[in-house]
Parts: sequence; structure tokens; C-alpha cells
Amino acid sequence: MRKLFTILAAILSTASVFAQSPEKMSYQAVIRNSSDVLVTNQQVGMQISILQGSASGTAIYVETQTPTTNANGLVSIEIGAGTVVSGDFATIDWANDNYFIKTETDPAGGTSYSITGTSQLLSVPYALHAKTAESVSGGVTETDPVYTAWDKSTGISITESQISDLQSYLTTEVDGSVTNEIELPTSGTAGDMAYWNGSAWVTVAATENEGATLQMIGGVPTWTGGTPPNVTNPTTGKIWMDRNLGASQVATSRTDAAAYGDLYQWGRAADGHQIRTSGTTATLATSDTPGHGNFIINRSSPYDWRNPRNDNLWQGVSGTNNPCPSGYRLPTEAEWEAERTSWSSNNAAGAFASPLKLPLAGNRYSDGDILNVGSYGRYWSSTVGGAYAGRLEVSRSFAGTFSTGSRADGFSVRCLKD
Repeated sequence: MRKLFTILAAILSTASVFAQSPEKMSYQAVIRNSSDVLVTNQQVGMQISILQGSASGTAIYVETQTPTTNANGLVSIEIGAGTVVSGDFATIDWANDNYFIKTETDPAGGTSYSITGTSQLLSVPYALHAKTAESVSGGVTETDPVYTAWDKSTGISITESQISDLQSYLTTEVDGSVTNEIELPTSGTAGDMAYWNGSAWVTVAATENEGATLQMIGGVPTWTGGTPPNVTNPTTGKIWMDRNLGASQVATSRTDAAAYGDLYQWGRAADGHQIRTSGTTATLATSDTPGHGNFIINRSSPYDWRNPRNDNLWQGVSGTNNPCPSGYRLPTEAEWEAERTSWSSNNAAGAFASPLKLPLAGNRYSDGDILNVGSYGRYWSSTVGGAYAGRLEVSRSFAGTFSTGSRADGFSVRCLKD
């Protein structure tokens, strides 16, 4: 059965050059055949339905389109710009209910739809509801203020002493400068989004995970769930995610910044702390869920973010705080060692040449600083030993597994299919 990987972009296309609400919504899909091979440079037939209330709710709007996939198997369309089958996209009351997008696809370009997927719309489409502000009902009553404090007919009298007083304030003129301008980030990848973390704009990269949803976790928009693209090591037979957790793409080189991904403290969930620009706090957590998205600093033994420590957090697909998608887990130290011994060379070159294409993503120390980017790659395992946890370490000159990872450090995560 062919697979459809969908990405609901939080970008609303502009309907006109005027300040009016858009009546279209960007949508992307990655199409693979039954052999998990991308369907590239080929016209496909699609029927898109907006469902109200639930994933099996009433279709209040239906349209068809025949886009063409690109060299990566990606199709990009604008919902609301296709051939209307029923309903009116412009009249949907987005604030009235929950809404879902149902897509039906015919890879041959016709109407024999064999691929079906349904995803819930989150908060992004509700920007369409802002169009209610374009008109005001009930009228507006405005009363101009009346200034009575100064009778302009009598003129103004300024004494010499007042002019002398003003000289001390006006002898030097300093042009003002704007220091609070905010510049939005730019991105060359369709579907990327940005959010304000309090001090800077942070990009949330588009995902290729089929069925993924965008959720607020620790105040950070985060893609969760879905089925990620995989790679298989023919030597070990293990199936892995094809990129680091949080990365926007498969590494194209050992120093591909877009492939670095997030840096997790051992045993913590994806609560926002793993973002490279997350804030820091020196207050240790007393439970498995700190309740915030800050990176917890601890430069004292035993260098853990939690007190007391908990050894049972990342073991297996059902492990507490497992950050991997459903059906995936962190590898054990032994599984990392098996991968390492299958490489063509025991260093960063061998790691990148392997099916996993591991980049040198650096690490975040227990003091919050990010170092070794482009020089080292450190990857967590689920194995614990005393106060520490096992890791795979890769550099330009060597690679190996070690059981001395400080749990307050931030390392990369690569998920293994169970």
C-alpha cells in the first residue's frame, strides 16, 4: 500500500495585495509507493475535504486538484484554490467547531483514490477567523474631544527666564534610534514556521512524519507523533529514523547544521528544554516532569537534572518520558556498539558513510553552554550505569561507546524502531 506523508503548513497564502484575510491554506504531502520509494516528478490526483466536528464528521467543503510531485516526492497545493466539488471555503466559520483535513490521493493522476489520510487542524487555521474584524456591525459613535484649557485667542506669553531655562535642555540635539525592531527569520523550506521565545524568533522546521500533529509542549510548538522516514542497516538489520530527533533533514555532510537536531538531557521528555536556544535554570526537578522548558543546570556531582535521580525513564517504547515517536525508542549501549562495528571506519567519516549518516552535532554541557559543534557527535543510549548513562561518541579521529554520560548534559537522540 502506498504511503502519504502530510505536512500541514502554518502559512496562509495571501489572497490579494490588500490587508484582507486569505481564503487559501498551504498544504504539502510526500508520496511513497508500496516499496517506500518516493513517487517523483509525477502528476497525482487529489481530493481534499474539510470535515467538521471529528475525523469522521460531515464534509462541509470538498475540492479536487492534480498537482505534480517534485524530485523529492513532494506536492504543494493551496486548499481553497482547487476545483470545488461542494461547499464554500470562504464561508467556513473556523471558530465554530473542530475541523479536520481529509486527503484522498490517486498516484496515477486520476480519481481512483487509493491513499487516504486525515489530520486535525490545530490553532493555525483560526487566523482565518480574523476576517471578522474586516467589518464592524452596529456602527461606531465617535466624539471628538473639546480642548478648553487654553484660550488660543489670547496668545502665549513666554518670559526671558523660561527661555534661559530651556537652553540647558536644547543645547545638544541627539537623533533618536530604534532599538526594539524585530526581524522575522527567513527560510527556504516550504512549511517552516517561527515562534517568539521571548528574546528571538525560533524556526520550527517542517516535518515529513505521516500523521504528525503540532502541539504546544512547554510553551514551544512541537511536532509530535506520526511515522518518520526510516533507514535500515543491512548488517545489523536494525531500522532507524533517518535523522536526529528535531532535525529538519537527513545530513548532507558531517557538519550539516540542518541535520544536527535537538540536544536532550538524559531521561527528559520533549518539553522544550531540548531546543538549542532554550533558557536555563539552576533549580533541579523533583519529579519526572519539571513543568517548564528550561535546560536544567547542575555542575555538581552527580550532574543530574533530577533529584533524586530516576533510572527508569528512557527504557523501551513505553518508557517514561520516551521522546521518540510511537513505536520507536532509544537504542541500548550494546545496539550502538553493534552499529559502530559495522562502519567502514571507526570515526566521523565512517559514521556519516553509514546508513544513519550521523552528523557532528556537538553537545550542551551541564552549565548550559553548547560546544564541539562540527567536531563531536554525542548520542544518548537508554543504558544506565550508576549515576551516569551510556552514549555513543564520534569525532573526526575516533568513535566509541562509553558509560560515563552526565545526565544533565545535552546530547543528540537517534530513535530506533522497536
